[in-house]
Formats: sequence, C-alpha cells, structure tokens
Amino acid sequence: MLNEHTINQLRTLRLDGMVRAIEDQASSVAAAGLGFEERLTLLVQREVAWRDDRRVKRLLKAARLKVSTACVEDINWRASRGLDKSLVTALAGCDWLRHGQSLLITGATGCGKTWLACALAHQAARSGFSVLYTRAARLFDELQVAHGDGSFARRLAQLAKLDLLVLDDFAISPIGAAERNDLLEVLDDRVGTRSTLITSQLPVKAWHTYLDDPTLADAILDRVVHSSHKIELKGRSLRDQSKSAPGEASPGDQA
Repeated sequence: MLNEHTINQLRTLRLDGMVRAIEDQASSVAAAGLGFEERLTLLVQREVAWRDDRRVKRLLKAARLKVSTACVEDINWRASRGLDKSLVTALAGCDWLRHGQSLLITGATGCGKTWLACALAHQAARSGFSVLYTRAARLFDELQVAHGDGSFARRLAQLAKLDLLVLDDFAISPIGAAERNDLLEVLDDRVGTRSTLITSQLPVKAWHTYLDDPTLADAILDRVVHSSHKIELKGRSLRDQSKSAPGEASPGDQA
C-alpha cells in the first residue's frame, strides 16, 4: 500500500478512481501476484471508468429529465403502440445526435410520449451527449423573462450548445407571436448541428395551422420537420390501463 502522502497527492490530482483501485488492490490476494505493468493498467482503467461514470452522472443531473428512471431497455414493445423497433433501436445508437437530426414524437395523451422521450434522452446522456429536458410552455416563459432582464442572447447561446434539447408537450396551449419568434430563434441556432426532440399531442401535419402565421410556420417547420425522424404512438392511454390493472404495467408504460 502506498504511503498516506502519496495517496493524498493522488487525491489532490483528482485521481479518485485510481485511489480506490489502489485500496482494492492492497486487500486483494490476486492483485499481489500481478506485475507492475498489469497493476498499472488496472489502475488506469479504473480511473477512466471512474471519470466516465462521474461525467454521465453530471450529464443526467443537468438534463433534468421528467422521468429520470426511463431507459431504452425498459421500452414496452406492445404491438398496439405502433412502435417501429428497428427505428427506436437505431435511435438508441445515437447516430441521429451525431448528425444533428431531430425527432418528433406524437400521440394521444397518456400514450407514453414523455416516457419515451426521456428514455432516449437518458440514452443520449449515457453516451456522453449534453441534454436538457423542458416543457415547451416553460421554455417560452423563461425566454420571455430573459427578454426582460437582458439575458436572452446568453440563454440562446446556452441552448445552442446543447447536443439534445427536449421540448415536451409542444402545441398543448395557444401560441403567440413572441413564442413563435423565440421558437424560430432557438431552432435556427440548432438546425443541422444540434438535435431537438419534440413531443406533442397534435399530429405533425397540424402544426402549420397551429402556428397561425404562414411565413413563420414555413420557417419553423423547415428547420425541424423535413429532415427529422418521426414516431407516432398509438393505442389507448397507458395511464388508464395502469389504473384498471394495477401491477400489470411495465416500466415502459409510463407517460
């Protein structure tokens, strides 16, 4: 076992994973029989794994996911939901994020849009991508406040740097001119370079009418719809099914 001074120096260098590995090796009979290079390799591997784990935890905390326990391994593939398993599996591989593509998830209330969005966002964070979840209405409120206190440009710059921005419950309430303009600003900074995931009860084909301004609607949809992946969830509300049959809902049934 290394002396306490050396251990403290390693902690000062923030090599906590290596410190833990050294402590484990000191109490391991098997480690005692390893050569210097083998033990050093194990120490370095432990440090890398430690840092990766801390980074993922940091990314997940910053993501502020509404359903923090949602993960792609627990997705409910029930046929009535209309999920394309090959598409979702490909999305879980995160290539769409590497190419700055977007994802639109639509379906009736309670069908699992938010849960699926959080599961894919969770996978993104686990793969090292920066993520932020927010309800669309809440983001619009925050941006209006930012206009008032002079922080709008800074907030836009922060959003533009995110690898994945999740806008949940889009088009759930009427949208005004200020919100339309802000949405265009947010999407314009992200198109082609960063990914946006939007969930909505409203079918994508109805978004142009919802936006209620032909010129801005064309500009907004051009930036998010035409080159995006689309998932339309079907079937009755999973919340209703969960209430009617307690204990039978799988983790992926949550909305």
